[in-house]
Amino acid sequence: MTIREEWLKKDGSSFPGKTYVECLLKPVFNDQRDYLFHAMFQVHRAHVLMLCEKEILPAEDAKKILQAVETIACCDYQQLEYDPRYEDLFFMMEARLTEEIGKELAGNMHIARSRNDMGVAMYRIVLRDRLLDLIDKVLTLREILLKVSSEHLETVMPAYTHTQPAQPTTLGHYLMAVHDVLERDSRRLLSAFQNVNQSPLGAAAITTTGFDICRDQVKESLGFTSMVENSYDAIAGADYLLETATVIIVLMTNLGRWIQDFLLFCTREFAAVRIADPYVQISSIMPQKRNPVSVEHSRSLASSAIADAQAVCTMIHNTPFGDIVDTEDDLQPHLYQSIDKCVRVLNLMSAVISTIEVNRNHLLQRAREGYITITELADAMVREKGISFRTAHQIASRVAKTAIQEGKELDDISPGMIDRVARDVIGYDLAFTAEELKRVCDPFTFIEIRKCPGGPSPVEARRMLDEREKRIRENRQDWQDIQRKLEAARTDLNRRVQELIEGR
Repeated sequence: MTIREEWLKKDGSSFPGKTYVECLLKPVFNDQRDYLFHAMFQVHRAHVLMLCEKEILPAEDAKKILQAVETIACCDYQQLEYDPRYEDLFFMMEARLTEEIGKELAGNMHIARSRNDMGVAMYRIVLRDRLLDLIDKVLTLREILLKVSSEHLETVMPAYTHTQPAQPTTLGHYLMAVHDVLERDSRRLLSAFQNVNQSPLGAAAITTTGFDICRDQVKESLGFTSMVENSYDAIAGADYLLETATVIIVLMTNLGRWIQDFLLFCTREFAAVRIADPYVQISSIMPQKRNPVSVEHSRSLASSAIADAQAVCTMIHNTPFGDIVDTEDDLQPHLYQSIDKCVRVLNLMSAVISTIEVNRNHLLQRAREGYITITELADAMVREKGISFRTAHQIASRVAKTAIQEGKELDDISPGMIDRVARDVIGYDLAFTAEELKRVCDPFTFIEIRKCPGGPSPVEARRMLDEREKRIRENRQDWQDIQRKLEAARTDLNRRVQELIEGR
């Protein structure tokens, strides 16, 4: 027996072969069942109602079809299993409808519709709901970040550049910066949602239909805010998937950066924050350890979410500009899994940030070390002693080197040390008093006088916080309005279906 004969004996001589079933059809069926079942029946309802109202379907036929649709929609879809008689979930459900109402009526349900526009509509319905859930979780984390920021507008800490202590700031200032990045992520997610929430229905296979349908009515019935007007674009355009994937990549990349900070902050050596007990795990052999597993898994999940989203971009790359439903069958689960992982990361970090204990005294002490207020010493030379900034920078640099050599911190140096350095550089004393020097070297002073827009001064930080709290209330209201509109569309669609079925 040849290898060809062996394979055909094992797989069968007609479509679908056993290997094709196990490697493709069965996994795709399971994904469609788990993700698309309810969206499919929403599309059925809206389309049949439109055909009836446009008098393409007689009302009595539409009533029978919708009765069957409602009966099958109530089945326990999780119990559905792949059946080789049907290529996918779509054809299995069509067969169920045929059993209920006969071939003619079941077939007429698909007048002026294709698997192409129906498939894209289902994907968009599922994706928009997941995006809204993701936006909700981002809003929640933003609200938490602002709340914790408000508690730490005067919690002094070092800010870092190049991983080195740079200048004093506050924990509130830092967390607000994290929030602001997340706020931009919110806007990107909302933009993706708006581009996802567009109806392709009525495009049919790719060139619309000769029937006098109303695309707007179906759009409104399903809660879409607009329509993908060009029917070729409705079927071929996959940028709504790419936009969602890239927004996820940006979101999780942004989160990953400060999650890495938090892993550093909670080390014993750094000792800036303490993760609450519910989110740490004790070592199996070293009882003294408090492993920050919640933060570690968040970092890992963020990377995994990025990988799934990148898979989406890679799968669409070089896909012909036409119907890609077959590609999307394999692609969609990557997107859903990516969003699910994002939600897990956001939930975990919301719990962690809400419950952290901050070692304020230790952070303040770190802000007094490493000469990180010396920028202010240089600024004071310019403001109060009338020398150029570059010269002041040179003097301050030499002061720091001298202090390091003598094993002193900046608040240990004397006016005499500064005068000795100044004489070497400019030929005369700067004559700082001990009181002036103490003020200049104090991290509280450093922060307090930085009142420029966006600075860490508690007064300026409070102003920024108030504005952000106002914006997030507006963002939350917008999200709630979107949810209400979608729910209203679902309720209205179901009401109209019941009215037709009951003859009201």
